[in-house]
Amino acid sequence: MKTLKLLFTIIITGTLLSSCSTVYYDDYAPTLEEVVSGYDLWYVDYHKTTGSGDVPYVSRAFTLSFINGILYANNNIADIGRTGNGLGIDVGTYDSFNGTLETNHDIDGINDFDVTILSNNEIRIYNYRENVSYYLVGYNTNNFDYDKLFYENIEYLLQEYEAWAKIDAVGGTENAFDDENFLAFRPDNITTFYSSQDEFGTQVANINWDYVGGYEVYDVNGFEALKILTLNYDNGDIEEFELSVLDDDRISLFHYNSETTYEFAGRGFVQYLKSEKSVKSAKDVVRNNDRKRTKIERKTKNRRNLK
Repeated sequence: MKTLKLLFTIIITGTLLSSCSTVYYDDYAPTLEEVVSGYDLWYVDYHKTTGSGDVPYVSRAFTLSFINGILYANNNIADIGRTGNGLGIDVGTYDSFNGTLETNHDIDGINDFDVTILSNNEIRIYNYRENVSYYLVGYNTNNFDYDKLFYENIEYLLQEYEAWAKIDAVGGTENAFDDENFLAFRPDNITTFYSSQDEFGTQVANINWDYVGGYEVYDVNGFEALKILTLNYDNGDIEEFELSVLDDDRISLFHYNSETTYEFAGRGFVQYLKSEKSVKSAKDVVRNNDRKRTKIERKTKNRRNLK
């Protein structure tokens, strides 16, 4: 196997995090182990990924951690910060002693990476075999940017529950969406949703998904912690909302036309572990435990001016 060398391309820039960041000066070359273990969590900024190939376990992960030879990953957004004390699950081992980041994933096997230091909290890991580069941003568990994770990957958060159950509706005028009590979002294409008018309290496995359609999430000009969600029903109806994340299992949908604020809670948490066979967890809703991320190109909208 070809030995890959650590590329110490050190760029001294202003820190993007708090004072707990580790700073490497240009007169000191840190070891590879010091680099990869210098932060509790490395956020995989998948939208920056370049190259033609793919390393599956990296594509599935939202964060990676390199702690005392053990490789950890958070493959879920929901419950992040709690699973494995924030590190996620143990997915394999790594070795950094020969200047190459050598990883041995429990399912995907051995992959080696060149590591380039881009700033004091950002690195690039490059796999020659797959010709792919991933960009990782370092955080410690006490200052991890959960808002950034949720909003940059909101489509994946929506997929991590078998259903979203309406638990509250405040203000606004009567409208057709008042009858929609459950929503579900498919993980296979990031475009399909289901809705149901079943009664409150219906068990997820017993939900009758009355409607189906396509959905799209938009960025909002001037707002990082806000999205616009459009539901396009197959019967021609269109519902548009401001989408806010309240917690990793609760979202708020502000309905533009009626000015009603709905709160939905996640039901049936789907834990994405390692590569496993797909399973059916609700009628016509397929959950794929081998889910991996793809680059999402969002359109941008302006926030509506309400009366």
